[in-house]
Amino acid sequence: MKVYIETYGCQMNEYDTELAVSLLEMHGYEVISVPEEADIALLNTCSVRENANRKVLARVHDLRHKANNGDLVIGILGCMATDYQEKLIDNIRLPINFIAGPDSYRRLPELIDQCLHFQNRLMDVTLSKTETYDGVVPVRTSGVNAWIAVMRGCNNFCSFCVVPYTRGRERSRSVQSVVDETRRIVRDGYPQVTLLGQNVNSYRHEDHDFAGLLEAVSAVDGIERIRFTSPHPKDFPDPLIRVMADHPKICKHIHLPLQAGNSRILELMRRTYTKEDYLRLVDKIRSHIPDVVLSTDIIVGFPTETDQEFKDTVDVVNKVRFDSAFIFKYSERDGTLAQKHFTDDVPEEVKTERIVTLNELQKSISLHKNRAHIGQVHDVLIEADSTKKSDKDIQGRNDGNKLVILPKKHHNIGDFVRAKITDASAHVLRGVVKNSDETRL
Repeated sequence: MKVYIETYGCQMNEYDTELAVSLLEMHGYEVISVPEEADIALLNTCSVRENANRKVLARVHDLRHKANNGDLVIGILGCMATDYQEKLIDNIRLPINFIAGPDSYRRLPELIDQCLHFQNRLMDVTLSKTETYDGVVPVRTSGVNAWIAVMRGCNNFCSFCVVPYTRGRERSRSVQSVVDETRRIVRDGYPQVTLLGQNVNSYRHEDHDFAGLLEAVSAVDGIERIRFTSPHPKDFPDPLIRVMADHPKICKHIHLPLQAGNSRILELMRRTYTKEDYLRLVDKIRSHIPDVVLSTDIIVGFPTETDQEFKDTVDVVNKVRFDSAFIFKYSERDGTLAQKHFTDDVPEEVKTERIVTLNELQKSISLHKNRAHIGQVHDVLIEADSTKKSDKDIQGRNDGNKLVILPKKHHNIGDFVRAKITDASAHVLRGVVKNSDETRL
């Protein structure tokens, strides 16, 4: 039977879809890319923000309406399945057949089979203390980057976040299993790996920490670039900084979520660091890795945030001067500590003003930092043979994860090229290949 899968949300969901495809194909299902031809449609969902939930619910109705197969089985996977389990199952007007949480993918063939034979609404949203999907080989499609989830779950319980409730407690894979998977992706032709975890630097397995894991992955022959996401500022020890500084394969880019720049708001968020702690960490990172590229996440309009407290966030952005930032309005999530204990009392128009202010500030900083690269030569890994705007250009990323646009010429996806940066906007660098006859470094 034919299965169609759509993925929403974070990189972990992308990796989970690769696991789900593997488990389905092992049981004889054919995964296809055309929903109209499917017998089963699966939506692997995100529940971090309300808009993500609305998109999924609208898509369920759209799939049912467009389906050529009147018996189409529809399943909702992932965080939304765990977070909204009762609302999904009890809503008889929602045309779904089953839901499965992030720790239940080994049961997907069984759930689908039961739906096909018994037409019941089923659910399995059990959160596991041990499931890491060791032994399941992800089915990857194409590209230059392979995801590897080195740990799952989260123990932090930030007051705004649903992840501990939707993905359970932290548990880590063994170093050997991650190294083995890295060797496999090298054999499959991937030059880059990105190590994933909800708080990836909280990785612990036996006597190994995340710094030790990075060293082990760096020792794998054939892997050329190593990235990771996302770390937590509370747990960024000196050995991890030194490993990043010392190993050329480990990219000098850190996505370091700030969330807010005011210490009182950070305490309400249960982030376990202060404004000053964060700034000291940034100074320490830059003292060891002067050319590090820093990106971040910021939430504006958290309950009770005052104008003055918002100015503290502006102050941090001005002091750190992030290369890029993802900035969001606070979105109340059912079941979180913030939803239980605080009123969402910052007016929508104030949130809008604050997000506009920060976006404008960050855009000016990003433009200034990107233009500083003009005249430099960067090593660029080609990711696509054209861009959204032109089939005469190719695009790739430098070590700092910045998008670089180059004239197409004769380069292929997966090539490393040395590119001289000739122009820049707030979002991309433009360049020319410095030595067109040498595509591999």
